[in-house]
Order: sequence, then C-alpha cells, then structure tokens
Amino acid sequence: MALLTHLLVCTFGTGSWVAINGLWVELPLLVAELPEGWLLPSYLAVVIQLANVAPLLITALHHFRPGCLSEVPVIFTVLGVGTVACALFAFLWRTTSWVLGARHSVALLVLTFFLALVDCTSSVTFLPFMNRLPSRYLTTYFVGEGLSGFLPALVALAQGSGLTTCVNVTTPASTSRPETTWEKSGVSQVPPHALTSHAALTGSSMESRYLPAHFPPFIFFLLLTVMMVCCLVAFFFLQHQSRRRENSTQDLFTSQVTLSSIRLREDGAPSIPSLVDDDGRKSPGTPGEKAPSPGPLQLAIIYVLVAFVNALTNGVLPSVQTYSCLSYGPVAYHLSATLSSMANPLACFISMYLPYRSLLFLGGLAMLGTSFGAYNLAMAVMSPCPLLQGHWGGEVLIVASWVLFNGCLSYVKVMLGVILRDRSRSALLWCGAAVQLGSLLGALIMFPLVNVLRLFSSADLCNLQCPA
Repeated sequence: MALLTHLLVCTFGTGSWVAINGLWVELPLLVAELPEGWLLPSYLAVVIQLANVAPLLITALHHFRPGCLSEVPVIFTVLGVGTVACALFAFLWRTTSWVLGARHSVALLVLTFFLALVDCTSSVTFLPFMNRLPSRYLTTYFVGEGLSGFLPALVALAQGSGLTTCVNVTTPASTSRPETTWEKSGVSQVPPHALTSHAALTGSSMESRYLPAHFPPFIFFLLLTVMMVCCLVAFFFLQHQSRRRENSTQDLFTSQVTLSSIRLREDGAPSIPSLVDDDGRKSPGTPGEKAPSPGPLQLAIIYVLVAFVNALTNGVLPSVQTYSCLSYGPVAYHLSATLSSMANPLACFISMYLPYRSLLFLGGLAMLGTSFGAYNLAMAVMSPCPLLQGHWGGEVLIVASWVLFNGCLSYVKVMLGVILRDRSRSALLWCGAAVQLGSLLGALIMFPLVNVLRLFSSADLCNLQCPA
C-alpha cells in the first residue's frame, strides 16, 4: 500500500505544471504556423501571469474566512478544467480569428489561460492537501512536480521539436535598382554594357530552418491530456485514502482516550495517550516529541527564500535559457533542457535519504545554485558570442551549470516545503502563495528586459560571426 500511495502521489504531483511546461516545449512547432510567430511567447507570458488571480483569491479567502474553502472540490474542478482544456488544445491550437484587423490565435490564448489557472492554483491547493498524508509523501509529491517538466521534454525530444538545420538560400542582392539614363530618355534599346552592369545580382546565404516533426502537435496535446487524466484518477484514489486515514486515526484516538480513562479509574494515576502515525513517529501527545517549529523570524526567512528560489527557477532563468544555450549548438541546448529537468526529481530523491533542515545549510546551497544561475544569465547576455563558444569545454560548462542550478535549488525547495509541512497546513498554503509570488515577480522582471528592451540577442548558428 505504501508503494502504491507513493505512485499515486507522484502521479498527482505531475499534474501541477505538466500542461504549461508542455506548452512551452512545443513552442518551436507552434510559432512556425501561428500568425504571432516568435511574439507568441510574450503573449503567453502575460496570459499565464493573469491566471494568478485564482491563487490570489484562494489565499485571500483562507486569510479572511478560514475554513470556508475545502481544497478537495477545488482540486477536482481545476484538474477537470485542465483535462478538458488540453483536449481542446489538440483540436483548436491552429484556429485563428480576426482581431483589430489582423489574425490572432484567440482560441490558443484563451485555452492557455485556463491551463494556467490549473497550474497556478496547484501551488495553493495541492500542497495543503498533502498535509493530510504522512510527511514522507511530500518529497514524493515534489518528485512528481519535477517530472511535470521532464516528461513533456522527453516527449518533445521524441517528437523532434525545435531541431534545426542550415539551408543554403539564394536571394536577390537588391530588390530595386535606380532608373537608368537610357530609361529616362525613353530609349527602347539598352546598350549591352548596361545590361551587364544593371542585371539583378544574386547572392546565397545560410539560414536556420526547423526540421519536420516526427508527429504533429495534435498527438502531443493528446498525450498531455492523458497525463492530466492520470493525475485526476490518482487524486480520486488519494482523497479516498486520506479520508479513510482520518477516520481510522479518529477511531484510534477515541479508543486510546477510552483506555486511558479506564486506567485512570483503576489506579488513580493520569495517563497521556501517545499515538504512533504512519511514519513510526509519536504524535505530539507528550511534549518534546515534535520537531521544534521555526520562530517568526525564521519563518519570514523561509518564505523569502521560497519566493527567491522560485523567482529564479520559474521566472528569471527559463526566460533566457535559449539565449544562454543555443549559441553552443542545438545539442548543448537539448542536453541542458533535458538533463536539468532530470536534476529536479533526482534532487527530490536525494532529499529522501539526506534531509538537511538547517537554514544555514539551505541558504548556502541556495547561494551556490544562484551562482550557477548567474553564470547562465551572463552567457545569455553575451549571446551570440559567449565564453568558449565553438569549444567543447563551453558546451560542457553550460550543460553542467544548468544541471547544477536546477539540482541545488530543487533540493532547497523540497526541504523548505518539508519544514513548513511539519509546522501546519496553513504554512503549506502560504508556501504555495510564496511560490506563485516569486514566479510572478521573476516573470515581470524579465518580460520587459527580453521583449521590450531586447537586452538579449538570439544566436543564428548558420551565420555566427564571433571574434576569434
């Protein structure tokens, strides 16, 4: 049963961000056929951030009217909406409409909003629900959350999404030429030397072209729908398990209290009930059995660290991953994207066996991960000519830096979640709010830098001109 519960929790965790992660990895195929082109990511970023209205509303209700909202019906609702939206994506992603005199992907943007509602709301509903299960399952949930980015990336790799090749294209050197003196004078016969000097010259250049995918976006979105259905089914069984566990715990507590009262009547000595939970640890029936809870200052530090880490991993660095990696070639880009996604669940597995809760240690590890993120950001700023561009050492460094960046900060996120889980359900809800706040701030900071100020330059591997 424990193994089955771990599997259900992991599957449940994948539904947290699988839809939006899948949409991002499919972008290279979408932008090639939609009218927005490469402006589409900027539209999606705005739409996704608008969906933060849902977790904001839930957090406000929890603060001003505690207990008025149960996360179980909310989770069923958002997972149902996400499943339907993914299915509609498969059929409507290419549909466009006339808006303000131009074609726009209105259906895709509307469906993206509903998918983002699911993923943004998961931070303030999935985590509080996990408080109903023993603490050891929280790490498994974070493993599933990491897989929500890794699984779509694997599907995109099998699909061949984003792979490019260099094509030799012949184009006219000039589309227009000045009117000659012979033409001005109305002479119908042009001298032979004029034909030679004013002929339309042609030139050739190398351009990047996307390779055809192994299967269309229709199949990709159907696979995302299957993942969402699996998440919904896993949650259905989990909430039944949590309900049975709560009932059995209440019955056990009642029987222990009855037994204690009988003992008290027999010998006149008071006894304190001591329960044992699923983890084999005593519940707080006696003082000192529970781990010390963080104080107000430590709690504030934890929430700030949660927001900071998620700002980097969900907002700042994902916005520039293509700029930092593509200059080293498509192989380096795909390895960094795939292996860094694998680093997330791997860090969660490590936290199961090496759980360090020291805030000093976690803060130091966060700074180490931030240093790797700073290197990635610096290479993005230097694009299309970063350090060691064209050398195998540069490719190894950028891939390793992305893997270590995601691995270090994923471990920090998991352990901070475990600390807050042991405090209370409310602490987990505010942890989810901090996750969304950090992600929002990171995205809002990077959006004008990337799309308005255009501080980053994309690399064209077919026409790189970097100094030796």
